[in-house]
Amino acid sequence: MTTDTPGITIIGAGLGGLTLARVLHVHGVRATVYEADASPDARPQGGLLDIHDHNGRIALRAAGLDEEFRALVLHGRQAMRILDRNANLRYERSDDGTGGRPEVQRGDLRRMLLDSLPAGTVRWGHKVSGVRALGRGRHEVGFTDHPSVTTTVLVGADGAWSRVRPLLSPAVPRYSGMSFVETYLHDADTRHPAAAELVGDGGMFAIDPGQRQLGAHREKGSTLHAYVALRKPREWFDAIDFGDPSAATAGILREFDGWAPDLTALISASDTPPLFRPIHTLPIPHRWDQVPGTTLIGDAAHLSPPDGEGANLAMLDAAELAQALAAHPDAPDTAIATYERAMFPRSADHGPTTEPGTAVDPALQDVIDFFTYTPQTA
Repeated sequence: MTTDTPGITIIGAGLGGLTLARVLHVHGVRATVYEADASPDARPQGGLLDIHDHNGRIALRAAGLDEEFRALVLHGRQAMRILDRNANLRYERSDDGTGGRPEVQRGDLRRMLLDSLPAGTVRWGHKVSGVRALGRGRHEVGFTDHPSVTTTVLVGADGAWSRVRPLLSPAVPRYSGMSFVETYLHDADTRHPAAAELVGDGGMFAIDPGQRQLGAHREKGSTLHAYVALRKPREWFDAIDFGDPSAATAGILREFDGWAPDLTALISASDTPPLFRPIHTLPIPHRWDQVPGTTLIGDAAHLSPPDGEGANLAMLDAAELAQALAAHPDAPDTAIATYERAMFPRSADHGPTTEPGTAVDPALQDVIDFFTYTPQTA
């Protein structure tokens, strides 16, 4: 059975999809969001996000949620420390409240967006089984356990492995050559005071100008969320048994032999099993010829290695697409063309500058330059 979906159909209830639905709602445009997760709390939503004044905050203002956002900000978390492998401090920046990258928990931000939408906007437990074009801008979306729907405007906000993307582009994500391994230390100020002191009040990066990096962020309370970044072939990680936390931890620790013990405690003292996250990218630039009735936002459109911009760009994509659709209620393809003309060059500007697997890890000064750079505004 197939039913018609009035308004705009959005696949994916991440930050991009929810921002799109919210900005459309602000303009009186109806949208329905279909999400594979069974509920908002079906899985963890990740750690801290720095929301940038030049993109993410613009989207939140368009959503009418800037005041609500400010209530979520974790003050002090914009502080930054950069160390070498011996835990020597090479750069430090305090959070004086004037920085342009306020930090919030991703889950809190998502909940804020969900609470801003009319009841029933998000349809949970709708895993997409396939999407096909019906002609004249109409599309049918199939679900594994629910009836199909047809729609005249379809937006893929469904991330790296988007089921909507094949309608527009043959591109598929490729392994970038780098993977993250995540760990958590709870009640770190009491139980791991030396590691907590190295991380400080906000974020910390320890850089070895080679193949490895170790970062950590102080989340709510005294939880430390650590990110091990290793540039290794995928086969190297496949040989590690992440089903055996002790063995996996030992395998990762071997890569940090000779590092300061208070730094490697972020790996060895984890209160959670090490979580493996391979990093994938799409070709840069990633463009497509316009397809009537459909487009992509966020990681579905431009997937690049984590650099703090992904969520911000997804929300800005969403806000600009929503504003264009609201401005052209009877001409969605005009709205989509307007949005894509701005999105394509913007996403290319934030992409990696080398091919996957060939990028060189940043040296200490490169990382310092990144955190001291201020985008120019007109």
